[in-house]
Parts: sequence; structure tokens; C-alpha cells
Amino acid sequence: MKAVTHTTYGPAEVLTITDIEKPKLQAGEVLINIHYSTVNRTDCGYRSAQYFVSRMVTGLVTPKYPITGSEFAGEIVAVGEGVTEYNVGDKVFGFDDVRGGAHAEFVAKPVNGPFALIPDGYDYAEVAAAGEGATYALNVIRAVGISKGQKVMVYGASGAIGSAAVQILKHLGAEVTAVCGTKNVDVVRSLKPDHLIDYETEDFTSEPEVYDFVFDAVGKSSYGVCKKLLAPHGTYYSSELGKGAQNPLLALWFGLTGSRRVIFPIPKINKEKIEYLKTLIEAGDYLPLIDRTYKLDDIVKATKYVESGQKVGNVLIRLG
Repeated sequence: MKAVTHTTYGPAEVLTITDIEKPKLQAGEVLINIHYSTVNRTDCGYRSAQYFVSRMVTGLVTPKYPITGSEFAGEIVAVGEGVTEYNVGDKVFGFDDVRGGAHAEFVAKPVNGPFALIPDGYDYAEVAAAGEGATYALNVIRAVGISKGQKVMVYGASGAIGSAAVQILKHLGAEVTAVCGTKNVDVVRSLKPDHLIDYETEDFTSEPEVYDFVFDAVGKSSYGVCKKLLAPHGTYYSSELGKGAQNPLLALWFGLTGSRRVIFPIPKINKEKIEYLKTLIEAGDYLPLIDRTYKLDDIVKATKYVESGQKVGNVLIRLG
């Protein structure tokens, strides 16, 4: 089968298209013929190992899991011994941020892994990107404990995490203020936030409103800049470590002092979260934004585009 692999960490050019053996199916696993995958921040971070701590998961010196790609949508073509939960022909989508393997024509996954059936009426391309941004957003939203009526600002609302966060927060009944750049105003407005700020024409930090939660989904602000936006018991979160790894350090400090002004929860990706996102899709409350689609052979080009910071929502990879 055709797959994208890398044997060393580095820039997009370390990725190569190779022909390798199809996965051997084990008991308790299903074999999935992947139709669509994505290139996302998780894939890029693991490939570059820019943050050395990521090597605790992917391998200290060389990649432990050489096949890249974390999100997928495809069809189950074989089931292993003992599998009763799924059948050949089932259409599934999922996100595996540890073992990866989605930039390939076939991948084997355990039945208790982070994937679910594609809701009726949706195709592979529509849901292939439903995992990464949304599970990360959901992880943070649950850590904060957002409830109906609370006020939330989402900075970077046009990205994969931010656009998912806006939709999940609206589903939970929060009052959402979305922040994005001028060229993305229309697409973010389609997510139906309660309020919209164009940071290129307005200073979002000068808002007279205060928020129960400020969610920086792109990691381009800081607690110091945003703390005046927080209500007395408000919480700040950034999706990046921040200058000098300040965000996890601040989270530790505030945790020790009994405050939750800054949080930095460790993502936990599991089947329950993917099943939850499936229910949101079925309810019409969530669907990932799609920027553009590349062929698998253009994986380096797609990766460079994602790393350029220009994408809106998600970038798909079409296999076959």
C-alpha cells in the first residue's frame, strides 16, 4: 500500500511516499480503507519535534511510528477475531494522536480506539477533519466546566480548534464572542457566534466586556495581555506553551495557589469524545470547516501550507 513515512524529525521535506506492506490484522482490530485524512498541527508538531517534549510520545531519537497522519475517514474492509462491534462495510471516522498511521491507504485500529461510525447522510470528506480540532477544544472546555449562559471569548475562531470550540460552546449554551482576522469574518460568522470581533480593525483586548473564559485557540496571545478580559473567577487557556513555556508554568502556579486563572490540561483522546462529536454532527450542531483538499502525493505541499498559518479550518488529504 501507499503511505507517507518519515524516519527522522525535521521540516516537511522529511516526508516521503513509500510502498509498504498492508497492516496485519490482529484480534480485536478492524482494518480501515482510508478515503480521506488531514494535515493538522498535531501532525506537524510530531514530525518536526519542535517541542522536544513531544518525543516522549513519538520517540526520543527517531520516530516510533513512521507513518504520519492522525485523522481519518474510511470504510472497514476486514474485522479481526472477536470483533462484534463493527462490520465490513461500516463507514467510520476518527483521530489517533499517538499511533497515527492515517496517511496511508489502510490502517488497523483496535475496536475500543478513538473512532466512530459516520452519521447517516454525511460523506467521508465532510467528517474526516471532525476529530483533531474538536477533541482538543472539547478537552479544554470540559476542563473549564463551561455551563449555559457563561460568556466565552474564542481568539483564533477560524482555525481547526477555534472553529470547533465556537460550535461546541454554542451547543452548550454559552454566549460566544469569536475573534478572527478580516478575511475570515464571513466564514466565522457562519458558525453563528453571538458576537464577532475583527482583530485587524478592533483591539479585542479593549473590550469593556469581561469573560468567564478566554480561549486562545492559536496560541498568539498571553495571560498578561488577556487577564483584564477575565471576570473575577475567569479562566485563560492558550493552545501553545507560550514564551518561556509560561502557560503550563502559570497553570501550575495558579493550581498551587488554589486558583484556576490559567489552565493547561493534557489532552485525553478516547472513543467517548469521538462518539460525543458524532452526536453533535447528528444534531446539526457541529461540522468541521474545510479549507482545501490535496492528493496524498502532494503531502509536502499540503504540510507547508498548514505550517504557513494561512489555513482556515482544516486541510484534507484525499487518498486513492
